[in-house]
Amino acid sequence: MQTETVQLKANAEFIELMKLLKFAQVAQTGGHAKILIEEGLISVNNEVEYRKRRKLRANDVVTFEDITIKITAAS
Repeated sequence: MQTETVQLKANAEFIELMKLLKFAQVAQTGGHAKILIEEGLISVNNEVEYRKRRKLRANDVVTFEDITIKITAAS
């Protein structure tokens, strides 16, 4: 299992799910991220997420197969 931590930018309150998947290189493109979400392959806080623009905030956890991404607040 691979675990990553993504820190929000200093002035950012959230990051959208599609953007996170591209940033963390889970998805190769926005279209690829959209497909992963639409097919129910992405979970946020242990619940399948179908909203492409879901706003992820500090302490949210995103999972895809054996990849876990934890969102942290900017320090």
